Amino acid sequence: MPSNQPIVLLREVAGDRYLPIWIGAVEATAIAFAQQGVVPPRPLTHDLMKDVLAATGNELTEVQITEVRDGVFFANLVFGSGAEVSARPSDSIALALRTGTRIVCAEDVLDEAGLAVPAEQEDEVEKFREFLDHVTPEDFDAH
Repeated sequence: MPSNQPIVLLREVAGDRYLPIWIGAVEATAIAFAQQGVVPPRPLTHDLMKDVLAATGNELTEVQITEVRDGVFFANLVFGSGAEVSARPSDSIALALRTGTRIVCAEDVLDEAGLAVPAEQEDEVEKFREFLDHVTPEDFDAH
């Protein structure tokens, strides 16, 4: 992004909304590594979390993007035991990509912060890409 702040863009599976979440550079690298299948010589933090879950028999069953407050997103890690742990969405997404866990988003978060982009309209998608080139995190501050 022009502001040099990475963005993760989640797409609604059965709809036309996207959810842009600004994240830190370290988390962006962790997400990119997982997407590209990069395996570092020593485990990064999210790899370590995955290994700890596997070694202890805990399963991450779902990542939930639960809330957006003052432009800050919140998430929960949901485990097979029923336990939930509050986490940053960027860390949650990085872990979900490593474990193959589904990522869900609260409807009210999508209503508030989601952007509708009809997939079948290529010119609309291009406009959205243009929008992303010029948008800043401050554009999403709650009023």
